[in-house]
Amino acid sequence: MEILTDSHNRVLNYLRLSLTDRCNLRCFYCVNDSVKFIPHNQILRYEEILRLVRLSVGLGVSKIRITGGEPLLRAGVYDFLNKLSEIEGIKDLSLTTNGIYLKENLDKIIGAGINRLNISLDTLTPERYKITTGKDLFGKVWDSIMAAHDKGINPLKINVVAIRNLNFDELTSFAELTFKYPFHIRFIEYMPMGEDINGNLLTPEIRSRIESVGQLHEVESGSGDGPAERFKFKGAKGEIGFISPISKHFCSNCNRLRLTASGMLRPCLLSDHKINIIKPLRDGLSDDELTKVFLKAASFKQKKHLLDSSPDKIVSKMHSIGG
Repeated sequence: MEILTDSHNRVLNYLRLSLTDRCNLRCFYCVNDSVKFIPHNQILRYEEILRLVRLSVGLGVSKIRITGGEPLLRAGVYDFLNKLSEIEGIKDLSLTTNGIYLKENLDKIIGAGINRLNISLDTLTPERYKITTGKDLFGKVWDSIMAAHDKGINPLKINVVAIRNLNFDELTSFAELTFKYPFHIRFIEYMPMGEDINGNLLTPEIRSRIESVGQLHEVESGSGDGPAERFKFKGAKGEIGFISPISKHFCSNCNRLRLTASGMLRPCLLSDHKINIIKPLRDGLSDDELTKVFLKAASFKQKKHLLDSSPDKIVSKMHSIGG
């Protein structure tokens, strides 16, 4: 079996799959009122996605993460998740969500074989959440987090994008959650996607702030843990993770390929290089020919991202890529 490998001998066994570019929030660093969403007829249909996933699994992909936009917005998503989970060879199926529609649909999600969740939450203050997202829905998101915890979702990861003028004063409050709950709090450096990165809140400063709570002890990472550097406080139930795409990029170990909702294969989140697979798919290419498109996309995966040196070259917005 041919394995999806890039030109730097990295094996790509992880596919991040965006179901939609649409979201029900308007976080200022991701979506704004000027955004034009992709017309529905230009979005991959579910049967097309399932075909492409099967082909990727045939190339060694075993880990799938469902993303958006907000994936739970898309009609028919729960039936799709059930079909996706039935594909033999997928060993790890997870979901990233903003949590708005999570609580009432947890049983469907768990029933589809998803037991790992990432929930995006950048503030623990309802008023600040409303300002940041444009919606007064903090309580609904927190209720979803508690419901997922009560259902035994493990690990339950909370993704916190650290932004100096947004939540620097709340970083310790997030960290302290790990004493009460077995949550994995992941602090993520803001990726400005073509904007100036000067003045960014980076992991060394984030960590220094968090260590005012207590000494962090390193947790040994497993092979499937992804890019987070993992730590915990003595006596804590949960963990702290740092994801540092700018200050300590993890490109040398990157095993990811992204399939966007618009049918583009993206070898790197922080590059605008992409390979169109929706056109050959709809033009009737065979499975063997589509497999070659995957292999071509892998061959274009660069050794490292250039965000620190060429920020002006990235024009895509996060909601359209899948994070």
